[in-house]
Amino acid sequence: MSDHPTFGVEEELLLVEHGSGAPVPRNREVADRAGRAGVELDLELTSCQVETTTSVQSSTEELRTELARLRRVTADAADGIGARLLAVGLPPVVPHEFPITDTPRYHRIAERFGFIAHEQGISGCHVHVAVPDRATGIRVSNRLRPALPILLALTANSAIYRSADTGHASWRGVLWARWPSAGPPPHFESEDDYDAMVAMMQDVGAMLDEGQVYWDVRPSADYPTVEVRVSDVPATVDETVVYAALVRALVMTALDDERTGRPGDRPSTHALRAACWVAAREGVTGERMPRLLDGLVERVRPALTATDDYELVRGGVDRVLADGNGAVRQRAAWQRRHDVSDVVEEAASATVAGL
Repeated sequence: MSDHPTFGVEEELLLVEHGSGAPVPRNREVADRAGRAGVELDLELTSCQVETTTSVQSSTEELRTELARLRRVTADAADGIGARLLAVGLPPVVPHEFPITDTPRYHRIAERFGFIAHEQGISGCHVHVAVPDRATGIRVSNRLRPALPILLALTANSAIYRSADTGHASWRGVLWARWPSAGPPPHFESEDDYDAMVAMMQDVGAMLDEGQVYWDVRPSADYPTVEVRVSDVPATVDETVVYAALVRALVMTALDDERTGRPGDRPSTHALRAACWVAAREGVTGERMPRLLDGLVERVRPALTATDDYELVRGGVDRVLADGNGAVRQRAAWQRRHDVSDVVEEAASATVAGL
C-alpha cells in the first residue's frame, strides 16, 4: 500500500437538540469534551458545527477505523451536553439564522458575506489525496472536473431542509453555490493562471483570503494534496469510505494519465455548473446516474484494483444504486408522516451506524 498515494478525510458534522432537531450552537463545549477523549475537533463557521479530521492513511481499512472512532467520540461528546450528532448536508430543522462561531476571521466573513454566511449549517466531506507538488495538483484538479457532478450525486444527503422536502437530493449543493468562490473551478493552464484567479477574487472582495477558495476541487493550501470538496457529508461511515476510495482512485488515474500524456476532457465551467445542478436535483435517482456511476467505477478500476478497493467500491456503489443514499433515506423518512422528527431519527441512526 505504501506505493499508492496516502489520503485523509475531513467530515463536517451538525449538533442538534434531542427533541426538536434544531441546531445547537455549542460547538466549543463539544470540542472541549472530545479533546479530553483524545479527539481534536475544528470549529466551523457556524457554532452548531464541528469538523473531524483523520490522520494520513494508507488503506481504506485504516481509514474506516479512524472515521468510526472520530464519529463515536464526537457523538459521545455531543450526548454529554444533551445534544445529538448528525451527518447531514443541511439541518432538517433550522433557526432564523445560525450563530457565527466567535473568532475574528469568522466575524469578518459574516460581515463581508451577510446572510450567505448566517444561513449556513452546511456540512461537506473533504477528501485529500497526496500528489507530488502543487503544479501537479492543479493539473490533476483539471482532470477531476468532469467527475464532480457524479461524486455529488453519489453522496447527496440534504433532501429535507426547513422542515420541508426541497425537491433536491443535495440542497446543500444549491446553497453552497451562492458563494462566489464555490462550485466547479475553471480549467487552469498553470500555477500562475491559478494564482492570478485567486488574487483577482481577493482584489474584488469575492473572497477574503486563500482559505476561502471553496472550489469543488483544488490543490490544498496547507498540504501537498488535491482536495475534493464537492460532497455532502455522507450519512454513514461506510459511504464515506467508499467515496474516499473512489476519489483516491480518480487521483491515481489522473496521475497516470499525466505520465502517459493521455488527453483529458475539458468541459466548460458553465456546462459543469449545469451538470452539478442536475446532480444536486436528481442524486442517484436520476435516469442517467447508474450508467455514469458504472462508467466512472470502471474507468478507475485499475487504480481500485491496485489498492485492493475494487470490490469495496463496486459493492458500495451498487448498494447506493439499489437502496439509496442519505438523500433517498431522508425523503423516505419524511414521506411516512411528513414529520421532520422522523428525518432527524433516520439521520441520527445513520450517523453512528456500524460504529
